[in-house]
Amino acid sequence: MTTSLRLPRAGLRNSPKTDPYPTKAELLNALPKELSKFNPIKAWGSLAMSTGLSLLAVGLGTLIPLTAAASPLWLLYGVITGTIAMGCWVLAHECGHHAFHPNRRIEGVVGFVLHSALLVPYYSWAHSHAVHHAHCNHLEQGETHVPPRATSPQGKVTEQLKSKLNPVVFGLISLFNHLVIGWQLYLFLGATGGEDYGSPTSHFWNQSAAEKGKRSLFPASFKKRMMRSNYGLMAMILILIFASIQFSLARVLCLYGLPYLVINMWLTIYTWLQHTDNNIPHFSNETWSWSKGALQTVDRPYGPVLNFLHHGIGSTHVCHHVNASIPHYNAWRGTELLRQRFPELVRFDPTPIHRALWRVATDCGGAVYQNQSDKAFYYQTVSH
Repeated sequence: MTTSLRLPRAGLRNSPKTDPYPTKAELLNALPKELSKFNPIKAWGSLAMSTGLSLLAVGLGTLIPLTAAASPLWLLYGVITGTIAMGCWVLAHECGHHAFHPNRRIEGVVGFVLHSALLVPYYSWAHSHAVHHAHCNHLEQGETHVPPRATSPQGKVTEQLKSKLNPVVFGLISLFNHLVIGWQLYLFLGATGGEDYGSPTSHFWNQSAAEKGKRSLFPASFKKRMMRSNYGLMAMILILIFASIQFSLARVLCLYGLPYLVINMWLTIYTWLQHTDNNIPHFSNETWSWSKGALQTVDRPYGPVLNFLHHGIGSTHVCHHVNASIPHYNAWRGTELLRQRFPELVRFDPTPIHRALWRVATDCGGAVYQNQSDKAFYYQTVSH
């Protein structure tokens, strides 16, 4: 039996135990080491499937005419191709966690090529994502989808906006900010990063901690890897420019640009819904621990087609946060073991994705308030 996010908040906050969470060692020991074992057939088969289907979809897209009458076909192409190519994104993400192949060099090449092709700075993002895993749901040191406190300047502004706007309008603005421009804002400015890192925090150039906040997201020694990521992006941009000259800018924008937007939307949907809801606590230095943070992510029901195309990234994410070195094909077994071992702590929300997305957009677009009983921070629930 798994825990639904719609259970009363008192379920964990008012527990008679002082701390219902396991230690980091207890949590890690719940997943046997063999789950991290490399299976070459499943690993390379997944890569062949995602890249093969993506190339096939793009190839079919070249047959669509560049006419106004073909606009519905182009929209359908963008949705289908972007949804398929998200599988390549997930596998590159797995490379960044050293969960794809035991040979780091092979793994690095695969991840670098895949992410560069999708205009993702591979090494820079892999580093910031590792910080996210190391400090999940930590208000100060967390990374990505870290909400502002209601007492902060940003929190006060967002709460004023939330109170003045109609909930539907606020929800639409929140969806646009996250799904359309959120990924770029994060890469260029460090939007939704932790308090300690300040702003802006770019994935493309490094600054010292003194310029921005208490600590630097990227250490000074990381500069070479950051530049390597940038070289991969520049190579891909040159390929796109050459293709635009050769075939026309409109053709490239349709063939590459439309799926690119859809991929970014899927990425944001997954990460947003994995770490955000009005029952999920966020912790400060006062109360945070690694096991607490790791267990605040959420598994959701994406269905067999999306789980197949995206390698289960949204339905096995709790296991992924407990041990990110477990390959996607073993994460299903890891999820079962965690649910058996910690049935009251492993989160699963059965709410259909479209409904969960709207709930999060309307309820969780503002700041978090501290609850005095457990000292954790939560979004305020909005009555619809």
